[in-house]
Amino acid sequence: MSMPIPKIPIGKWIEQLIDWLIENFSFITKSISNVTETGIDGFIDILMFFPPWIMIIIFTALAWVITKDRRIGIFTVFGLLLIWNLGLWGATMTTLALVLVSTLISISLGIPLGIFAALYNSFYRIIMPILDFMQTMPAFVYLIPAIPFFGLGAVSAAFATVIFAMPPAIRLTTLGIRQVPIELIEAADAFGSTKLQKLIKVQLPIATPTLMAGVNQTIMLSLSMVVIAAMIGAKGLGSEVWTAIQRFKPGMGFEAGLGVVVIAIILDRITQGMSKKTEKQN
Repeated sequence: MSMPIPKIPIGKWIEQLIDWLIENFSFITKSISNVTETGIDGFIDILMFFPPWIMIIIFTALAWVITKDRRIGIFTVFGLLLIWNLGLWGATMTTLALVLVSTLISISLGIPLGIFAALYNSFYRIIMPILDFMQTMPAFVYLIPAIPFFGLGAVSAAFATVIFAMPPAIRLTTLGIRQVPIELIEAADAFGSTKLQKLIKVQLPIATPTLMAGVNQTIMLSLSMVVIAAMIGAKGLGSEVWTAIQRFKPGMGFEAGLGVVVIAIILDRITQGMSKKTEKQN
């Protein structure tokens, strides 16, 4: 009779690690939670300060100016009017605030890490397997460690969203810098440029379109994760979808999903417009 192979206690090790981190670093997570919650509430207050019709005009003008596309402007005004008509304006602004905060954090962390990975091969070899792991792990798993660190609510949603949405910002920043033609790098070296001067004046400007593609992907992933994060108490359109699932109201769920689609298309077209504009400038 063969002996059973003992199970490797990976789950137990993870739980022990989380318990140790909470016990020794809870003061840090509380500070991060307070700052993040203040930022999210601030964004929501700004977005809800003006009446919906004024914000619709602002968003439409912003989309038109950035994209230079009349069709995007028309879609923005009618899409936001539809959201307002469906009674989802407050939920949409909450979702948008969560997406903006999560995206800003993801970009502020992801772009420097991407630059570092592009410039130093040793760091590149370390971080790429980590990014592979982060991108293949199911999104729902990120919700589990967020709860003991930050509790239920928007902060946990933002934390899980940042972890889930940050890899594209790192990858595409690294890719953009590494794709800069070697001739330009050699020309900069010939003029005696330092590594910092070469980065700021040559590599980053040329890599900007690829970098903006990373920002676009980060926003889209943030939006998808914010909807999933309704399971841990995040408000917004995701909460409307989750409520519809619990009460089996397909019409309510479809309306909330339609709001997510409208916001996703608007944000996607705006970031693509910004990317095209920087590409033309270069």
